[in-house]
Amino acid sequence: MIEVKNLSKTFELSRQQRKELNTEARTAVVVNNISFRCEPGRIFSLLGPNGAGKTTTMRMLSTIYKPTSGEILMGGIDAVKNPQDARCKIGFLTGSTGLYARLTPNELIHYFGELYGVPKETINERKEGLYSLLGMHDFQNKRIGKLSTGMKQKVSICRTMIHDPEIIVFDEPTSGLDVITAENIIQLIQNCKNQGKTVIFSSHIMSEVDLLCDDMAIIHKGKLLFSGTMNDFKSQMQADNLTAEFIRIVHQSQNA
Repeated sequence: MIEVKNLSKTFELSRQQRKELNTEARTAVVVNNISFRCEPGRIFSLLGPNGAGKTTTMRMLSTIYKPTSGEILMGGIDAVKNPQDARCKIGFLTGSTGLYARLTPNELIHYFGELYGVPKETINERKEGLYSLLGMHDFQNKRIGKLSTGMKQKVSICRTMIHDPEIIVFDEPTSGLDVITAENIIQLIQNCKNQGKTVIFSSHIMSEVDLLCDDMAIIHKGKLLFSGTMNDFKSQMQADNLTAEFIRIVHQSQNA
């Protein structure tokens, strides 16, 4: 389970950033007092336009960023006070996470499995299951630096899942990927739900959100505009489809 309470993140702005933003302010509030809850065995989607604060929120959940204020409980562990303990429960996937170009997928997956203290036999068992799901056997011994974007994303997924985390944080996991790779990731997300894991993901693709998510939140300019079940969202829609309703809510907040 993920519990987020009154979460905020403020960044200090450099002189160059203030110039680019045409502001005299020395700080920027990127996430502003948001709260939500993600339940085990359900998929939670965090939505918002570019610059809304989604990725910053995801990075706070994964303990990469420390919140300015607020609480994050990951599987009952205070992720702000005990980030190392929380990381053992988390799998975090983002397209911007670097891989070691000179290693092969096999070498990388074994390395991270050992970092998490996973026994060698268990690493091999989990790796084979992931390789079969994602179609990775053909390039398991090629150097990662020679792989395509989609192949690298599959390696990142294996690294995310090798310690069998109970909480999965996916930051735009299918962005820029081909249809087959994206479908593999969608299948993996569904498998995580079926296994009773807690899953949160962000996406710009509303068809994925409609297909996958049970609960959702919309964030814009760091503020939470909606949080509830997908059924609740659909029942109060004023537009004809999810995309149009999402745009309506964002525009409404800008004009408020």
